[in-house]
Amino acid sequence: MLPSFYKIMTFKEQVVNLLNNSLLGKPSVFLIDISISDTYKILITLDGDTGVNLQDCIDIAREIENNLDREEQDYALEVASVGVGTPLIMTRQYIKNIGRTLIVKTSSETIEAELTAADETKIVLSWETREPKKIGKGKETVKKNQEIPYTDIKQAIVTVNFN
Repeated sequence: MLPSFYKIMTFKEQVVNLLNNSLLGKPSVFLIDISISDTYKILITLDGDTGVNLQDCIDIAREIENNLDREEQDYALEVASVGVGTPLIMTRQYIKNIGRTLIVKTSSETIEAELTAADETKIVLSWETREPKKIGKGKETVKKNQEIPYTDIKQAIVTVNFN
């Protein structure tokens, strides 16, 4: 019998440790989400500063599978990259998408604009719009910029153009 002070890692702790170790070898890849169901289905979602390729997913899955014992606990493992249209949730995702068009929803508005800057507290969106001239008749094109704190963002999605 093990002494009471000896702590045995739970299955989830083992998976998280193995995942963290495998991510150390891939510094441009980062964890978005991990879930382990009651039936031990492990779902790991990754993103990367320059994207995530199939080999990244395979390498991380192998690292985990090679260090878990199916005799101790049977499990299913899925390692995937974030999909198109998946909302951004981490500052690192906003930073990697600077220069791309986002649809950003706040509690008061929805803006589709280019992400021109992102830091630890906020993003900056830029777009052009047609507005009435200040003097005279007609409209003119006006460049707009808006800072939005992350705390105000309800959802942000990168748009995909097929032009």
